Amino acid sequence: MTAKIIGTGSAIPAYCMKNNDFTKFIDTSDEWIVTRTGIKERRIAKEETTAGLACEAARKALQSAKIKAEEIDLILVATCSPDTFFPSTACQVQAALGAENAAAFDMSAACAGFLFGLNTAYAYINSGVYKKVLVIGADIMTRFVDWKDRGTCVLFGDGAGAVVLEASETGLFSSVQYADGSRGKVLSCSVGYEKRSSYLQMDGQEVFKFALKTVPDCIEEVLEKGNIEKEKVKYYVLHQANSRILSGVAKKLREKEEKFPMNIQKYGNTSAASIPILLDEMNREGKLEKGDILVLAGFGAGLTWGSTLLQW
Repeated sequence: MTAKIIGTGSAIPAYCMKNNDFTKFIDTSDEWIVTRTGIKERRIAKEETTAGLACEAARKALQSAKIKAEEIDLILVATCSPDTFFPSTACQVQAALGAENAAAFDMSAACAGFLFGLNTAYAYINSGVYKKVLVIGADIMTRFVDWKDRGTCVLFGDGAGAVVLEASETGLFSSVQYADGSRGKVLSCSVGYEKRSSYLQMDGQEVFKFALKTVPDCIEEVLEKGNIEKEKVKYYVLHQANSRILSGVAKKLREKEEKFPMNIQKYGNTSAASIPILLDEMNREGKLEKGDILVLAGFGAGLTWGSTLLQW
């Protein structure tokens, strides 16, 4: 028994911040940002909350799956920017949806969070513990950026994405996931108890090198583990951190960039939300057909990274 994605959903804040908006308060330009990141605009939460965005994405995923909230056995929310430490975002989603039969908890693996949540849901389903699981990636990263630091503030956006997983004979083939806590300070954000700044801190060059090394390796590994040749993969759905990273991964894998869909130009880096938002857009645009082979790959703070091979 494995797990199959049967529904997708996403939610983004109303306010759209374009690159030229940054020129009003920092030394940058649209050309500078696009050239280095591929980002043209991003959504910024003004009134929205992490739980609120997660709920909206979840409702859409349930509608897409054509099931009721009461049928969900477990709710997993991957987030590193919850509105409250407790109750968890997942418990707030459970209450809002009326998913009274679901267990609920949060996971924190930063930008790789959704992927880790997906793999955790698969493990629960594969072991027979649960049959239907709602997995959500939701983050409001703009809460933690230093708006005077052009190296980080232009990168991030806010949003949420969700999928419904159901026990099935086809679906997830294989997965791999890793962590290297010894390099954690490369990308970090304190909670205010430490003397360091509570703003997000990032060594951009080290993160770039980390992604270009680990992502192709773990994709190759998950394909070998699943006994699938690259030619059979329709899309590589990667965490949307930087267009140059995505292009670099494609080059290392000797695959066409057309197989690496991007929406970073519209949303920026939405952390745990980026993969499910992209999946939902592809699903609703009719780009995904039954039987398609996909590879999902996430990477981020921790450092954490991994990939999942699945059949749509």
